Amino acid sequence: MSPNEPKESLDFIRTIIAADVAAGKSGYRVHTRFPPEPNGYLHIGHAKSICLNSGVAREYNGLFNLRFDDTNPVKEETEYVESIKADVRWLGAEWEDRLYFASDYFDQLYEFALKLVNDGKAYVCDLNAEEMREYRGTLTEPGKNSPYRDRSVEENLDLIERMRKGEFPDGSRTLRAKIDMAAPNLNMRDPVMYRVLHARHHRTGDKWCIYPMYDWAHGQSDSIEGITHSLCDISFEDHRPLYDWFLDQLGVHHPRQIEFARLNITYTVLSKRKLIQLVRNNQVWGWDDPRMPTLSGLRRRGYTSESVRDFCDRVGVAKRESMVDVALLEYALREDLNKRAIRVMAVLRPLKVIIDNYPEDQVEELDAINNPEDDSAGSRKIPFSREIYIERDDFMEDPPKKFFRLSPGNEVRLKHAYFITCDRVVKDDSTGEVVELHCSYDPATKSGEAQDGRKVKGTLHWVSAAHAIDAEVRLFDRLFNKENPLDDEDFAANLNPDSLEVLKGCRVEPCLADATPETYYQFLRMGYFVADVKDSAPGALVFNRSVSLRDSWAKMQKK
Repeated sequence: MSPNEPKESLDFIRTIIAADVAAGKSGYRVHTRFPPEPNGYLHIGHAKSICLNSGVAREYNGLFNLRFDDTNPVKEETEYVESIKADVRWLGAEWEDRLYFASDYFDQLYEFALKLVNDGKAYVCDLNAEEMREYRGTLTEPGKNSPYRDRSVEENLDLIERMRKGEFPDGSRTLRAKIDMAAPNLNMRDPVMYRVLHARHHRTGDKWCIYPMYDWAHGQSDSIEGITHSLCDISFEDHRPLYDWFLDQLGVHHPRQIEFARLNITYTVLSKRKLIQLVRNNQVWGWDDPRMPTLSGLRRRGYTSESVRDFCDRVGVAKRESMVDVALLEYALREDLNKRAIRVMAVLRPLKVIIDNYPEDQVEELDAINNPEDDSAGSRKIPFSREIYIERDDFMEDPPKKFFRLSPGNEVRLKHAYFITCDRVVKDDSTGEVVELHCSYDPATKSGEAQDGRKVKGTLHWVSAAHAIDAEVRLFDRLFNKENPLDDEDFAANLNPDSLEVLKGCRVEPCLADATPETYYQFLRMGYFVADVKDSAPGALVFNRSVSLRDSWAKMQKK
């Protein structure tokens, strides 16, 4: 057994890898990769694969590659390449100098294809896409051999070379593997290896007008890179026989493909094709909309890489697919932000309070702890003055019995400050809306406790009216209002119309004047927030709520 083998309890993939290492397979090496197609942004489902592949390599002091399977130039863009690199790096997966592209291997893949043609195991087919579907058969009926299946090696070599030179129009010819048109697994029924496609590639330009299919490029790219374990989601399970067949026919290094269950999350869509639809139909702001399950969207919303990795660890690795409650993802974020977020006060729906017996020109600097979970976070000073703002919901003129916040004649505690009592209510004459409260304070309660021992049940957050900074606050909710949006053919019909509420004219502590993205805050009693990476700037602050303080997952665990 390798001395690098992890000692902790292993999931089924790590159990397989541990056995391979113990048996000395691949020279006791572990070499994994994450192979995204650069045709969109990564989402939380990809994070599971990134964490698994990079984590396994790290556990065995092995190697981890980032490789782009860029075999379809029509859908691929450099923008996607750069976003994927940023997301993988953000998650802490380090590829060092091992950044590769399938397009790096186009020449080698073509040579591999010629070998199969020479060996009589691949042929050029003139069937169009519709005809090929007819010949393929069904799950219960075998397919039929293409009328071009028995072309000679010489004719196939001539045709594939002419395909490469651009003599034929798009879709007119393909190169297919010669396997078995009666195979129970449809993937083995003479799959296409190359198609004619006159399209400019984002890396190779116009060099190629035939492009390899994913199934042809994938395994051979793994082999070229010396990958030992090809960890894929369960959708590739039926493709594994083809993966193995290609490698065996070529007689090259043969990685071991292992499949694991995909990540499914309630109230979430993790289909790149459907996410592209939302972006193109302008149903979201873009790929990095904070409501999107993309890694860039989660990051903009205020998710930390640590919380995403923790979530992936909690979900674990299994063979059987299941649905994970989105509350677990939110729980992982709260757990992380609780440790690091600076506690501040922000009033989202301001109601002015005038403390009549407080000196008009006086300003006090009160002490506030930045994070009770982290002593190293220190403390800060908060200005307190005669006029403050409290949350509008923290006052009721005619409250129910168990309303412990501010009401006429009722006394409450101001966080980090004094006890105040509501003495008078001022309303708008035309609307009857409460616009101002007049209160009195007890100077002897500066410590947060009354000297005579009296108790109050309500504690309110507040900001000094003269010192507070104006801000916009965005309250995000789930993008979909149905647990499984894909239950319906039109999944977009399940979009939550209340997934975003924008509050303008909010008031926040002056310490937030220089708030920068990826500095995390807990607005007391309101949730966890972060400055928006695109729209927030000094003098024009915009905060996104990452997650509320309500922890439904923890409550579920206690039941």
